[in-house]
Amino acid sequence: VKAPQFFPWILNLNFGMLSKAHQLMQSRQIDVIHAHDWLVAHVGIQLKKIYNKPLVATIHATEAGRWHGIHNETQAYVHGMEWLLNFESWRTIVCSDYMRDEIRNSFQVPYEKIDIIPNGIKRDKFMFDFPDAWDFRRRLAADYEPLIVSVGRMVPEKGFQVMIEAAPEVLRDFPNARFVIAGKGPMLEELRHRVRAMGIADRFHLPGYVSDEDLIKLLRVADVGVYPSIYEPFGIVALEGQAARIPVVVSDTGGLTGIVEHGVTGIKTHAGSPDSLAWGIKQVLYHPDWGHWMVDQAYERLINTFNWDLIADQTKQVYARVVAEAGG
Repeated sequence: VKAPQFFPWILNLNFGMLSKAHQLMQSRQIDVIHAHDWLVAHVGIQLKKIYNKPLVATIHATEAGRWHGIHNETQAYVHGMEWLLNFESWRTIVCSDYMRDEIRNSFQVPYEKIDIIPNGIKRDKFMFDFPDAWDFRRRLAADYEPLIVSVGRMVPEKGFQVMIEAAPEVLRDFPNARFVIAGKGPMLEELRHRVRAMGIADRFHLPGYVSDEDLIKLLRVADVGVYPSIYEPFGIVALEGQAARIPVVVSDTGGLTGIVEHGVTGIKTHAGSPDSLAWGIKQVLYHPDWGHWMVDQAYERLINTFNWDLIADQTKQVYARVVAEAGG
């Protein structure tokens, strides 16, 4: 695959990793090469061929999915490298049913070659004494004001523009509601301009970058966590909301579809629809007891499904299968 000039640093990265991997292979017994996404496809494939070891690929997202198709040479290069990594892999791991279907449709990878292993979350980082929680919250909203929070990169696929368009409908029923959208990215100034143009800037706070510590605190004090993605291979931000024990409202797309069971572990809404998103937010605000019940159901599922110990065991099972099939 011919790389455009935009990517020489990726090749340098792969050369550096290849050199380090050679050193490790001289002193350790390595049974499987595992490459995460196209950025390390070159080094993964070369190690496979040099040492005759099976290659496992994990694909977290695809270029076609991010951009709703392939539209230029740069995207075509990334797409080609994704195809090559899948072609060279013994097995491919994805994080959701949605991503399995995307890999199958984009690269013609047979279903039987794909393993679905979800991402996980460390629940304990959300479990800490927070005696100044009300003081922290009062920096963002008065005690009587519902606090609606979303976090993520400020890019179109995260759907924050949909959340802003949904806000007037929420404010019609809950005029004291406050919205916080935390994160940085190329759309940040555009989103700030949009809330000013809509006359609702006094109801919104878009702080940009937020430290990890404050981000967790922000989730802990929220009344609703909203994740309105247009494209979302998995949706770990929704797990973070659930780990912070707040009810979540998500768009019914991508990996979020599998994370949230509608009406049980959260509320699903139609992706890209401000009216649907506003409805979901209002459902949680109108029915706080239901919201608390969904929080308990979601937390139980975090323990039983999105648990790193379980995920590690599932990954080890893939490795064992690959080694056995490869004759190692």
